Order: sequence, then structure tokens, then C-alpha cells
Amino acid sequence: MSYLFHNLLHFSRVLHAAGLDVHAGRMPDVAAALNHIDIGHRSDFYFTLRTLLVHRHQDLEPFDEAFRVFWRRPAGDRSMTDLRALGERRRYGKPEVDFPAGESGAGADDPAVRTLTEVVERIAAMSYSASEVSRTKDFAEFTEHEMAQAKTMLDELSWQPGTRRTRRWVTGAGPAADLRRMIRKNIRYGGELLEIPARRRKEKRRPLVLLCDISGSMERYSRMLLHFMHTLTGGMDRIEAFLFATRLTRITRELSHWRADEAVSKISRNVSDWSGGTRIGEALRAFNVAWARRTRTHSAVVLVISDGWDRGDPELLRNEISRLRRTCHRLIWLNPLLGSPDYQPLTRGMRAALPFIDDFLPVHNLESLEALAVHLNSLPIRICSVAARR
Repeated sequence: MSYLFHNLLHFSRVLHAAGLDVHAGRMPDVAAALNHIDIGHRSDFYFTLRTLLVHRHQDLEPFDEAFRVFWRRPAGDRSMTDLRALGERRRYGKPEVDFPAGESGAGADDPAVRTLTEVVERIAAMSYSASEVSRTKDFAEFTEHEMAQAKTMLDELSWQPGTRRTRRWVTGAGPAADLRRMIRKNIRYGGELLEIPARRRKEKRRPLVLLCDISGSMERYSRMLLHFMHTLTGGMDRIEAFLFATRLTRITRELSHWRADEAVSKISRNVSDWSGGTRIGEALRAFNVAWARRTRTHSAVVLVISDGWDRGDPELLRNEISRLRRTCHRLIWLNPLLGSPDYQPLTRGMRAALPFIDDFLPVHNLESLEALAVHLNSLPIRICSVAARR
């Protein structure tokens, strides 16, 4: 679920406290409407919310005030406005101001401050501007505080890389008759086939394989992407994770048994080719030879995370990624440089790999990871032809 949706739910509680007839059940309609506008334009965002949430003329003024206070860019970590005062003022009139000791005269002459309770409340984490900046900001430009906030937002995303039909049959509405149950159920009728129970193919979650580039050109993104891999590993039971630069390193066990920060720190120290050169073709060959069958890639979704800068033989890369594509269900290449509007895949590594990629997606900020989660969750059960995949 998008972090913005949590903000919308919190905003509905603020409006309800202010006396508006708003409940959380209306927020799915608001979230659906936001898909048709550019939420980066504040006026479009404002009028969409006002149209769907305000139904009485007398509610326009408190809605405008709540919107201005809640969806604002905070000057610092704290807000000087208590949102609860919006509801208190409607019920009891002008609220009284209780100043902390030593601050009884702070801002008392300001009419704007006297209209609301002047208290300090931390609401920056639920602010539209703060979350939107973090969602669209490139990982390479993150501060430590934004990195911590991004990790929290990553943990809230849902990852479901599709399902597949197995050869096993289970009871349920399906196209085939269950002969064993049919005989057992119709014994009571003397053998007459009055009830015909059905069966269907059992569905299982598809495995997920992660191959992440940790070469020098990916150093700005490596730690954030490692946390992304840890999030996936913690939320799924069939996942394999590998790192590569000049050689391939399996880190599935490390991500599964350690906490996120501890895992990232230990992996970065223990991987010998961290921030080294890049030989994507040799790394893919090592995976195809040693790990493809063990990780059951024939039914897996494979994510290759790399910027495509390669010092190896492009012909080797072309052969190995072609082999990988033939043995997996879907091949997705995530490139952090793709988030730049001026980017073109001109490196020899990307030119060699592109013809064999099903999905070529950016992975440079939180918004791109949210889009990736939506894409993985919407993968079809089965794709019949190569043409349908592209």
C-alpha cells in the first residue's frame, strides 16, 4: 500500500475531529481519483480532495484550514499548530491557549496564532510534502534521516510476484470433474450421478531471484538496494539473493538471519569485490551453471539490478542473459539511471541485454519501488507467447 494512502487515512481523522462528515471508508475513492491527476500539482490535489470529501457549504472553511495545516511543507521537525484544535474550536468556540512555562508571551500578539492552540506537535512524518519529497528524491541524494524514513516506507510495501499453476489438483471450482469425490458423494443416491464435484489446479507463489550489481558505478545505490532486498527476503518464503561485481556471491542466508542494518553492514565488509569492476556476463554464467537449477528459475521471476556498465565481453553477456531468459518465467532489469529523463541505454552491456528483457524499469527512488511492487503484484499467472510478454 502506498505511504500516501496512510496520510489520507490520517487526514480523514483530522477532518472528522474538525466536525466534518468524513470517514475512512471514503479514502479508497479518493485514492482511485488521484490516479487520474498529477499529485505534484497542489491545486489539483486540493480540488480533488475537496470535491470528494466536502458536501456542505459550511465545511469549506474548516476543510481549507485543515488542508493548509496538514499538507504543508514543515519548516523543521516540528509544527506550531495543534490539529486537534480544529475540532475543539467548532465545538467550544475560541480555544484557550496554554503556553509552556517560560513561553507565556511567545507569539501572543500574532492574530494567526491566537486563532488556534499554539502547541508543539510532531506531525512532519505524516506530512504530504515530506513524504512526497522522499518518494521522488533520488537514492543517491538521501540524507541519513531520509534513509531511515525510506526504510520504514519500504517495509510497508506488499510484494507478491504472481502465482503459477502446478500439476497438482485440489478441491474447488474448476474445469475438471473430481472422479474420486464424485463416486463417494453419489453412493447415497445408489450410484446415480446427481452431484459432480469439480477440481482445479493448485496455485503456488512464484519464486523470486535477485541479482544485484555492487560495482563502483552502483556504489551510490548499493546500500539502499540491499535494504530493498532484505525487505523482500523478510516478506517472502521463496527468494534467492545474489550480489555481483567481478564474481557472484550468494547472500540469501545473510539476509534471512540478520536484521536489515546488521545484514547490510556485514555483507558490505565480507564481499571482497564490493565497489569493484563489473563483469556481468561472467556473473550470469556463474549463476546459470551453479545456481539456475537449484533455485528453480524455470518458474521464477528474476530481477537484475544494474546500471549496465560492463567491462567484460558483451558477447558473453548476450549469450548468458539469453540462456537465463529461456530458463525463467520473467526477466526484469532494474536500472537506477533509467530515472533520468536524459538517459539512453547506450552502454555495451545494456545494448547486449535489452533484446532479452521482458521489463526495463527504473529503481532510483521510492516511487519507482512502489511502481515495481504494483507491477509484480499484477503479473499474470501464465503468459502464452514471447510476443505477449513484450
